[in-house]
Amino acid sequence: MTAQIIGTYIVSLSLVIGSGFVLVGVIGLLKFNDPMTRLHAPTKVGTIGIGMLLLGSIIHSFDIGEPSTHELLIMGFLFVTAPISANFIAKVNIHRRACDTPPKPAKDDTWSTLNVADPDRETSS
Repeated sequence: MTAQIIGTYIVSLSLVIGSGFVLVGVIGLLKFNDPMTRLHAPTKVGTIGIGMLLLGSIIHSFDIGEPSTHELLIMGFLFVTAPISANFIAKVNIHRRACDTPPKPAKDDTWSTLNVADPDRETSS
């Protein structure tokens, strides 16, 4: 078995895995009802799926003897921008009140703040 055949198997496995992740992301995008649940499927699963497809492309270009690193730039751009765009979409939905509001925190003013409870304040000093 030559290196080119092994590379072909790795490329095809990468394409199948990437296509599976993209398919799951598309199904999630179509199946979920509100924007906040719909947001999770394409950003998280789609990033992994596209990453695997681009990895297959990189391996294939090295396998045929014409190395290309353009895919690395695409992956880097995708991995940096997908979480940022998901964050902005989530913030827009929260500010538009298009989603369920999270439950109220416990009756404690130190929850999710920098405040320190009085008993802990004495021990932390």
